Order: sequence, then structure tokens, then C-alpha cells
Amino acid sequence: MSTFDAVDLIIAKREKQELSTEAIDWLIENYTAGVVADEQMSAMAMAILLNGMNGREIKDLTMAMIASGERLNFESLGVPTTDKHSTGGVGDKITLPLAPLVAVFGVAVPQLSGRGLGHTGGTLDKLESIPGWRANLSNQEMTKQLAEVGAVICAAGSGLAPADKKLYALRDVTGTVEAIPLIASSIMSKKIAEGTGSLV
Repeated sequence: MSTFDAVDLIIAKREKQELSTEAIDWLIENYTAGVVADEQMSAMAMAILLNGMNGREIKDLTMAMIASGERLNFESLGVPTTDKHSTGGVGDKITLPLAPLVAVFGVAVPQLSGRGLGHTGGTLDKLESIPGWRANLSNQEMTKQLAEVGAVICAAGSGLAPADKKLYALRDVTGTVEAIPLIASSIMSKKIAEGTGSLV
């Protein structure tokens, strides 16, 4: 892999330049490893918020975040799998009744949910208000629950798109929650790494 300088990449995006596939791969790999500092990634996130990314850059960012961790595969369940994603909102509670409803019809629903960004509480925030409910399941626990009951609502495991996990937390404290390229790559990296057959 080529070597880049984080500051040069930040300046390039600040100046509305396109980042190469190799540069994005390097940035995400080194951010995940702790070589690129949070301060540098904060500056990059702001440059992306202000200047955007083209479709190829968003795809490359998504693929780099997927490559930062594990990928699940639910083919052993022998049933179709689907997940739904919502961009959120104050009244977003549809996941709670939808996952078991879909599971009743023989479709496994591995629902990876998130915590709130900004002012809204995410699905996990709501569920974690239930005493004893646990958001963090291992991949094995998740697969076991899918096989037994057909649905699971949990946080993405630490091994799934760890680059996104770091960047997601950073966006929340740097005023970059609204960056559309970062939203799109965050959602899709987790959902593709999750390995479901379809996404609604």
C-alpha cells in the first residue's frame, strides 16, 4: 500500500480535490490503527462535510470501512435475511415491531441498530432503558438468536466495520453528523459487513 500524509489529504479535500482510492484506503486503515489522530480525522470529516465526495469516493470510503473488520455470513440459516435502516427521527420506533413481524414470515432479521447522533435517541438508546437488556452481542450470540427466534436487535459487534465505529463517535462530537458522504458510507459499511441478503 502506498504511503500518504494525513495533512496533505486534509488539504486536498479542503481544496475540493478528489481523493484517490489508495489515499482513502490508507486513511481509513491508518485511522483505525490509531496512526491518523482523531484531530486529523476531525479535520477531514469537516472538509468532507463542507466539500462533499463524489460517488466513487463514497464507494471507496464504504469499501475501506468494510475492509477494516469482519464480515458476517448468514447462509447457514437456510432462510432469506433482511435488515432495515432508518435515518432516524424523534418518533422512529418502527424497528421494535417490524423485526419480529418480518421474522414471523420466515425471514431472518439481523437488525444492527445504532445509538443516537445529535439530538435524537437511537433504537439502542431506547432499548437500553429496559433493565437487563444487552446491546452488545457476539457474532455467535447473534447467529444463535437468529436461528432460534428469527430476529435480533443489537449493536454492530466490535469486529464489524471498526473504522466506522470510531468515525461515528467522532462525528457526534465534531459537528459533522450531517455529512451525507459519511452518513451513506457509515450505513452501508455496517449493513454490507453484516451480510444480510437485502436492505430496506
